[in-house]
Amino acid sequence: VQRDLNIAVAEFTELKQQLERDTLVLSILKKLQEFDSAIKEYNTALLEKKYLTAAQQLEKARSNLKMLESRKGFELKILKALGTELTVQTQNMLYHLGEEWQKLAVWKLPPSKDSSSLESVVHSELHLRMVPLKEEDIAGPPVAAVLQAFAVLGELHTKLKAFGQLLLKYILKPLILYSSLQPVTEEQSDVFILRFKSKHPSLDHCSPMEVFDKIKLVFEVLHKYLLNVPLEQPEEDKKEHRVLLMELLGDMIWEDLSDCLIQNCLVNSIPTNSSKLEQYIEVIKSTEEFEKALKDMQFLKGDTTDLLKYARNVNSHFANKKCQDVIVAARNLMTSEIHNTVKITPDSGVALPKLPDPRAGHQLKAQKASNLVPNDVGSLENKTKLSQYTFSLPTCRISSSVEKLMELAYQTLLEATTSTDQCSVQLFYSVRNIFQLFYDVVPTYHKENLQKLPQLAAIHHNNCMYIAHHLLTLGHQFRYHLSNILCDGAATFVDLVPGFRRLGMECFLAQMRVQKGEILERLSSARNFSNMDDEENYCAANKAIRQVLHQLKRLGKVWQDVLPVTVYCKAMGTLLNTALVEIITRIAALEDISAEDADRLYSLCRTMVEEGPRVFTPLPEDDKNKKYQEEVPVYVQKWMMFKELMIILQANLQEIVDQWADGKGPLAAEFSAAEVKSLIRALFQNTERRAAALAKIK
Repeated sequence: VQRDLNIAVAEFTELKQQLERDTLVLSILKKLQEFDSAIKEYNTALLEKKYLTAAQQLEKARSNLKMLESRKGFELKILKALGTELTVQTQNMLYHLGEEWQKLAVWKLPPSKDSSSLESVVHSELHLRMVPLKEEDIAGPPVAAVLQAFAVLGELHTKLKAFGQLLLKYILKPLILYSSLQPVTEEQSDVFILRFKSKHPSLDHCSPMEVFDKIKLVFEVLHKYLLNVPLEQPEEDKKEHRVLLMELLGDMIWEDLSDCLIQNCLVNSIPTNSSKLEQYIEVIKSTEEFEKALKDMQFLKGDTTDLLKYARNVNSHFANKKCQDVIVAARNLMTSEIHNTVKITPDSGVALPKLPDPRAGHQLKAQKASNLVPNDVGSLENKTKLSQYTFSLPTCRISSSVEKLMELAYQTLLEATTSTDQCSVQLFYSVRNIFQLFYDVVPTYHKENLQKLPQLAAIHHNNCMYIAHHLLTLGHQFRYHLSNILCDGAATFVDLVPGFRRLGMECFLAQMRVQKGEILERLSSARNFSNMDDEENYCAANKAIRQVLHQLKRLGKVWQDVLPVTVYCKAMGTLLNTALVEIITRIAALEDISAEDADRLYSLCRTMVEEGPRVFTPLPEDDKNKKYQEEVPVYVQKWMMFKELMIILQANLQEIVDQWADGKGPLAAEFSAAEVKSLIRALFQNTERRAAALAKIK
C-alpha cells in the first residue's frame, strides 16, 4: 500500500507540473492570440481611418507584448519579431496621424528669414479644417479622433507643444507687439481661415482692452474648431472631470503669453500721471474679463494668474515707472550743455507749478495754539522790516537745464501730494535721488570743461547755489501734504544744502587757483623788475603787466552778467590782488634801484593802477560799472599798499619820512619799518641825510 501511495503521489506531482506548464502555455498562446487580434483590428481600423480605435488596439498589443516579455525563464524568439512589428506599426500609425494633423491645421508662414517683422508676420495664416460632428460616428469628429489617438500613443504633448510655439511666434506675440495688426476670420465651406490685416495705428501701443479682444478671438477660434476635445474618450462617470486639450495647451504656453502681455502691453498702459490712476480700473476689469473668458474655454485653470496680479498692483508699478521716468529725465538734463543759460533775478518768477499752502495741513494745530494765547497780549512783531530781497538769490545766470531740473523736482513732489502713501514715499525719495545724482554725475561728466573754461565753472557755481537755495525750503513747502510717514520731519532736503554749496565753491575755487597760477606765471617773465634801465628788461616787465591785465579783462568779460555782482567783485579783486602782491614783493626785494629804474617802475605801477579798476565790469551796462570800479580798494586788499609803493618810488627822503609820520602815517599802515628802510637803502645813496631818514623810520 505504501508503495502504491508513493507512486500515486509521484504521478500526481508530475500531472500537476504538466498542468501548470500547459496552463502557462495556454496563457501565453492566449496573449499571442490577443496580440494578433489587436494587430488585425488595428489594421482594419486604420484602413477605415478610425484612428482612436487603431491607437487603442496598438496599445493593447503593446501591453500584451510587455506581459509576455515579463515572463522570466520563458523566452520566445518570436517576441523579438513581434516587438519589431509593433514598432513598425506604431511608426506607420504616427505617420498617418501626422498626415491627418497637417490637413486639420495648415500653417502658411512667411518665407523670409526675418519672420518677426511686421511685413513678414502679416502674411501668416492658419487654416483649420471644419468637419461637422455626426451622431452615428462613434469615434467623434476627425479632429477629436486624431488628437485622442496621439494622446493614446503618447505623442500628443510633442505635437501640441510644436503647435503652441508656432501659435505664439506667428499669431499671439505679433498681435501683442504690433498695434496695427488685426486678426481676420474667414469661414469657407470646409475650412476656417485665421489671417491678419494691417491698419495705420493711431497710437504706438494698443490699449490692453484691444489686445485682450484680439487674443480672445484667436482662442475662441481654436476652442471651436480644434481644441475643444477631451484628452481621453469620455466615459459616463467622468464627464465632469475630463481634461480638454485646450487646458493642455494653456499649461504649455500661458506663462510665455502672460509674460509677453505684461512686458509689451500692461507695462505701456501704466499711467504716467496719478490723476489717470482711477481710469486704470477699466484695465483691471478688462483683465479679469479676459481671464474669465479663457477659464470658460478651459485654457486657464481657476487660480489668479500673474497677469491679473500685475494689473491689480498698478499703484506699485505706477510709482516704479514714475520714479524711473523722473530719474531718466533728470539724468538727461544733467548731461546736457551747461552753457545754455537763463537769468535769475530776485524779482523773476521761476516757472514752477502752483505750490500747496504749507500751512493747509496744519490748520487745526494752529487753531489750538492760538487758543492758548491770551487776547490782551500785544504784538511782539518788530517794526523794522527786512528787505523783501533779504533771503532772495542774487541776480546771476544759471543753466536752463538746472532750472528745468528744479521744475521737475517741484512737479514730482506736487504729484506725490496726490498719490497713495507708498507712491508718495517713493516719489519723495526719487527727488532726493535726483539731487544726489546731480552731485555725483555733473562734476564727473563735465569735469574737463569745468577745469578748462572759467565761464562754465562760474555757471556751475551758480547752479549749485541755486539748487542749495531751493533745497532750504523745498521739504518745508510740501511737508504737510506728503504721506504721514514723511510728515514727522523726514521730508527734508536741508541736509543736502552744505554739500551743494561746497560743490559749487570747490569748483569755482579750483578755477581761481588756475587763474592765479597763470597770473604768477606771466609775472615770472618780468625778470624780477630789476635793472629797468635796460630796455630789454623793461619791455619784458611791461609785457608781463599787459598780459596780466589782458587776462583779467578777458575773465571780467567771461564772468560778466554770469556771477552775482558781489561774487564777481570778490573774485576779480582777489586775482588783481594776487598780481599786486607779486609786484610789490619783487620790487621790495630789490637791493639797488637807480633813479631811472624808479621812474620806469613807477610807470609800470601806474599802468596797473589806471588799468586795474577797468577789469571790474560785472554788468553789461558800462555806466553802472563805474560804482564798482571806484570801490576797488574794498575788493583789492593790497590796493593802498601798492599806491604807497608808487609814492615811495617818486618821493624824496623827507616826503617818505612825512608819510611814515613816526609810525602813524599812511605809509606805516601798509609797510613795516624794515620794508621801508630796505626801499630807502635801494633808492638812495648812503649819505648823512639817508642815515638821518633811516633813524626816523622805527
